[in-house]
Amino acid sequence: MTLSNSSTHHDTELRRSLSLRHIRFIALGSAIGTGLFYGSSETIQAAGPAVLIAYIIAGCAVFLVMRALGEMAVRHPVAGSFAQYAGRYLGPRMGFLTGWTFAFEMVIVAIADMTAVSMYMGLWFPDTPGWLWMIAAMLLIGGLNLMRVSVFGELEFWFTLIKVSTIVAMIAGGLYLIVFGVSTGGYEPGVNHLVDHGGFAPFGVWGIVMSLGIVVFSFGGVETLGVTAGETGDPTRAIPKAVNTVPVRILLFYVLSLGVMLCLLPWDRIGSEGSPFVQVFAGLGIPFAEHLINAVVLTAALSAMNSIFYAASRTMYGLAEQGHAPQEFTRVSRFGVPVWPVAIIMASLLGGLGLYLWIPEQLFLVVASTATFATIFTWSSILLSHHRMRRQMRREGTPSAGFPFPGWPVLNYATLAFMGLVTVILAFTGPGRTALIVGVVWLLLMLAAYQFLVKGKGRQPIELPTPSADAPRS
Repeated sequence: MTLSNSSTHHDTELRRSLSLRHIRFIALGSAIGTGLFYGSSETIQAAGPAVLIAYIIAGCAVFLVMRALGEMAVRHPVAGSFAQYAGRYLGPRMGFLTGWTFAFEMVIVAIADMTAVSMYMGLWFPDTPGWLWMIAAMLLIGGLNLMRVSVFGELEFWFTLIKVSTIVAMIAGGLYLIVFGVSTGGYEPGVNHLVDHGGFAPFGVWGIVMSLGIVVFSFGGVETLGVTAGETGDPTRAIPKAVNTVPVRILLFYVLSLGVMLCLLPWDRIGSEGSPFVQVFAGLGIPFAEHLINAVVLTAALSAMNSIFYAASRTMYGLAEQGHAPQEFTRVSRFGVPVWPVAIIMASLLGGLGLYLWIPEQLFLVVASTATFATIFTWSSILLSHHRMRRQMRREGTPSAGFPFPGWPVLNYATLAFMGLVTVILAFTGPGRTALIVGVVWLLLMLAAYQFLVKGKGRQPIELPTPSADAPRS
């Protein structure tokens, strides 16, 4: 069956129902998930206190990726944004690869989040099979994503508010323990923990470098913000404001929170007794700390699934608009939601449930490492598309539609070099090598699919809408 551009008579227009408040909290919550609440202990064990440097370096790279995506989103506010940008500036084949690779990334991360949900619920209901909670999470989030997009925005607002409140409480509580010298887990708090126990960088520069792969995975999904451009009431105002919060998010929610933890406990003890957040709240004398954090990370996993359903479905919608997916994918419900992509995601998650029953112990690690490869590919595509757009604008003397990328093209090249470095780092670990193999196989399969399934419109260069000349500048 070929992916054609047959005409249809149903409603195919998304609705611009996301407010500035929604966009800001989607941007805020997209990089805050289980990677911070539980995965942060892994990065600390890989690099020691020097992991703070890794988060700052990776955070700078993420900010530049988002600035590149932000300038394109302001100039071309469309659904499934970066896949369409790749199709416009790098060619139809690259648009096809970018869109489907991002959708693939989102689905496998959703499988990981479903697995996490089953583990979190296991604390409260140890005798209930994990696959039941996975199905419940899939049906809940899938059903909510069939409602109006404003429902998605509201859910992300409240999910993010819970996560942010927890992090702020942890930082404030940790600072209280440090200032008043209250011991945590039998250890006296102080900045000396940053240099004791082997020094600030106990594994040297190599430890910082090797932690970057895990750190990048923690930030994966932040590009979801660009997908909202097609349903944002005022993208020329909302997108820049949301993107510019990235540095503050990284410094506050990652660097500051981890810095406080590292001053409370020796780095080699963080995460040794479960979540580092549980250790801090337990040190504050808060009863039921384990159950409190379990509820928060459960919320974080459901929030991630919520964002994934939204991002993957809108990406598939954008692919169909380019002729890179069946035109039925552009059919929207009376609420303005693309129905078929949501159904495809749910069917894919059922496949993930089968994998969980087959390899329950290895599933999370496999999908996490594979998602890292897909994240690097997507971010590189964003940077390359933006670079090609700016070159074209310079040749034609076209002014910026607003929100220009800083330091182009030097910082663009530097960020691409960082992506190459992280790719090389993957080859030095077992899970990373598995991810590279899976990634290469995936790209070969997608190239074959493009060659044999995509016809007609899907092989033609596309044009994207641009704001009017009197659109507000940022």
